Amino acid sequence: MEKAAFIKDLSMPIVAAPMFLISGPELVIACCKNGIVGSFPALNQRTTEGFEQWVVQIKEALAAFEEETGKKAAPFAVNLIVHPTNPRLEADLKICMKHKVPLVITSLGAVSQVVDAVHSYGGLVFHDIIKKRHAEKAIEAGVDGLILVSAGAGGHGGTLNPMSLLSEVRSIFDGTMLLSGCISTGIDVASALQMGADLAYMGTRFINTEESQATDEYRQMIIDSGASDIVYTASISGVPANFLAKSLAKAGISEEDLKAEQKIDFGKELDTEAKAWKTIWSAGQGVTSIHENTSVKDLVSRLKSEFKTALLDQEKRIKQWFS
Repeated sequence: MEKAAFIKDLSMPIVAAPMFLISGPELVIACCKNGIVGSFPALNQRTTEGFEQWVVQIKEALAAFEEETGKKAAPFAVNLIVHPTNPRLEADLKICMKHKVPLVITSLGAVSQVVDAVHSYGGLVFHDIIKKRHAEKAIEAGVDGLILVSAGAGGHGGTLNPMSLLSEVRSIFDGTMLLSGCISTGIDVASALQMGADLAYMGTRFINTEESQATDEYRQMIIDSGASDIVYTASISGVPANFLAKSLAKAGISEEDLKAEQKIDFGKELDTEAKAWKTIWSAGQGVTSIHENTSVKDLVSRLKSEFKTALLDQEKRIKQWFS
């Protein structure tokens, strides 16, 4: 299977991951203008009509950017929850087809009909997985790329070490692979590629950008937190995810609450869970590398510098060990 062609046109091999209640048009547009893939969950807009408005806003802004600068913007992506409890899947998918959204990220279900629908207009489908079995199902569904969500990733993360997960999946899949989990610096991006990924999938690092929809309190809590301040629990939405311990404590969630099991219901997610996620904040263990707020432009510039330094260091190691 060929790797995604758009990768060669990016300024950095990065996809800014879609984050519930955090990723909006401003963040997506800023990412794409600066040469990395920006994305957002369709469910961040409370209605399908609102979702379509965001898609149009992003498309028009990127078209204007390209016309004004003569530069090619990176493609944008929409995240669709393909779980049976998502009541908007069919309607939101039709919007993606209508506007030919270039990249669709599917979560919690790899369905060939969704893949076929996106392929019908030339779009690509990347599916997130946390284990080999999920990868096998996604491959059967015909996806173009796999997002390997390893231990320590923000949001609905997995528990496997990235090295083992990459090795397992690469043995059965030769398409585009994205790695997620504690990737916060350009050095981390270089490490992901060295392990065999084609793109780094970064979420938490973009919460503390000026263009995200995070509150100032949320941003400060990330700055004040370390890897040990991240709690992995399924008690919030029914799907295991990583959260900031301080936000759980502030919301009055006890140790017993964290052990409670919840049923997955994304119809509920549109209402009750959305309210919960406004005060119970998700983040990955990569918070340990986040010390300030910044614009997307400055962040991408810093990542590029760190990435280049990491690659040059690898050249030095080649000379050291193979001279």
